[in-house]
Parts: sequence; structure tokens; C-alpha cells
Amino acid sequence: MKIQSLDPRINRIELPEENNNTRIPPMDQWQTYEVFHQQARGDQHKHVGIVHAPNPEMALLFAKEQYARRSQCVNLWVVRTADVYATSYDDADIFEPAFDKSYRESWGYKDTRQLIEKFKKEKEMASPATPTSSSISEENHSSEETSKKKVVGKSGIIIGKK
Repeated sequence: MKIQSLDPRINRIELPEENNNTRIPPMDQWQTYEVFHQQARGDQHKHVGIVHAPNPEMALLFAKEQYARRSQCVNLWVVRTADVYATSYDDADIFEPAFDKSYRESWGYKDTRQLIEKFKKEKEMASPATPTSSSISEENHSSEETSKKKVVGKSGIIIGKK
């Protein structure tokens, strides 16, 4: 079968005489790769599309030709589509926000000292009454400080002693 064209490259192609329109089995298809590009250093990578390629090196080359030719780009990533792992829509409850976010603010720690002291007292009540060297030194230290006044801040935390 000879095609007549104004383009000399087409005229040189020797196509087979028979029309062989057989479909390629699915396993013979190239893999798909997700393409991400970065417009400037320090920017985040953005998904720009998909390319079909036999391996990652060719995918990078195809991505450069397809997505980095006309727009500004300093970096490209290609990831096999089969390697992308996503959450299920049934697991939507993992994205619900936490209501207690007091740990993010300084006022969330205002009762921490009282909780530590309460824990220590509960621990002392549960442990046997045998004095240890640390408890003896604490008793001596606390008896010396009983004469000093405690300075308490606005939030109720003991800041220091006078």
C-alpha cells in the first residue's frame, strides 16, 4: 500500500499491503506515570498530568517534553500510577478535626504543675512509707522554704518564691 503525500517523509514509508488492525493485549501497554512539577525552588510540586512510558527514565523524558517545555519548571517528579496509595472514602472519619486543641496554646498548660503535684502525691500514697534519700532531701528542702512566700502568676501557676 503506497500513500501519496506532499510530505516526502510519508512517501518514503513502506507500509505493509495488508491492513493489520489487531489490538495489543493489555499487558503490552506502557505504564502510566503521574507527573509533578515545581515552578520555582522552594515551591511545592503540583500534579500536572499523566504520561505513558515503558520505564521511569522515559517517563521523565516524556514529562519534560510534555509539561516543562512551555511553562517555567525547575524540577520534575514522575511516579508510577500503580504506586500511588490513597485513602478509602469509607475512612472519612480520620479527617475530622480534633475539638480539644488546647495543647497548641500556652493556656492549655496552666494546670500542668498542679497535675504533676497531684500525681506525685498519689504515687507517694501508693508506695510504702520507707524513706529514700531523695525524699529525705526533699523534706529538708521543703522545711527551709516554708518561711518564704510563694509568688503566683495570673494563671495560678507558682512562678517563684520571695
